[in-house]
Amino acid sequence: MTVLTTAAAAAVVLSANAANAAPSQKLSKDQVKAKVDDLYQQAEQATEKYDGAQAKQQKLQKEISTIQDNVARGQQDLNKLRDGLGSLATSQYRSGGIDPSVQLFLSSNPDDFLDKASTLDQLSAQQVDALKKIQDKQRELAQERAEATEKLKDLSATRAQLEQNKKDIQGKLADAQKLLNSLTAKEKQQLADEQQRANRSASARVDLGNTPPASGRAAAAFSAAQSQIGKPYVYGATGTASYDCSGLTSWAYAQAGISIPRTSQEQATIGTRIDSVNDLQVGDLVFFYGDIHHVGLYAGNGQVLHAPHTGAVVRYEAMSDMPFQFGVRV
Repeated sequence: MTVLTTAAAAAVVLSANAANAAPSQKLSKDQVKAKVDDLYQQAEQATEKYDGAQAKQQKLQKEISTIQDNVARGQQDLNKLRDGLGSLATSQYRSGGIDPSVQLFLSSNPDDFLDKASTLDQLSAQQVDALKKIQDKQRELAQERAEATEKLKDLSATRAQLEQNKKDIQGKLADAQKLLNSLTAKEKQQLADEQQRANRSASARVDLGNTPPASGRAAAAFSAAQSQIGKPYVYGATGTASYDCSGLTSWAYAQAGISIPRTSQEQATIGTRIDSVNDLQVGDLVFFYGDIHHVGLYAGNGQVLHAPHTGAVVRYEAMSDMPFQFGVRV
């Protein structure tokens, strides 16, 4: 009876709670758009981390390849030095026996040889020099191999980080798509039309005023970026079919013969900082949001030329649409 009474009471409470609970509210089109825009910002934050890990991976791969080449060449040099000592031993053997000093030369531990060789009066300066060269080369190779091992560990960790950043991006984009899928067909079309109008503005004539370029190379970089208007945003992309924000700016300056870092955070540390919008000139890098996860090129008249986010294309946009932090003149 006690068990039944308790169960019945619990059922009543659950029923009452269910009756009092407010039905889940369907998000409006504007609410969905706001949440989707926020997810796109989060995806871009993850994209900058992804870009940084990708750049680090490429750098490590080059460094490891260089070290491995150096080790291979060093090993060849070491083998030649040892072959030279082997020839000396062969010559002495044929003439009646191997000199004790040469026997020590051929030991597996050159350091041990130098300790013992000091007691051998018959050592020549040439022999000592030959062994020191072997000793130095062995130490050099050991150091390079240790450096390669550490870099390989770093590369493995970087690849794991790259994969995690990629999952973060894909997760944010998947969440955004789920929200969009919750809309009616009419609402989806309305949002699609809004995005298309924003994208079409990319090819429209925008009043850029008469602000001069920061320099000849800034003008060249800005002109290169203009040639990419209408290309889609894709995370991790550096052109020329598609771009992310820092992929566009790094590509544009590369066309002007200037190499700048890959990510927006790194690009923010170069050149001359410009804090006031009024002091910006065409081609200056402009950075947005507190964590500096977005970058574009100043276009003049309060406009930025940039790769905005997933679903958008390279286009002009009012800088007032985003929280401007500062600019950088390269």
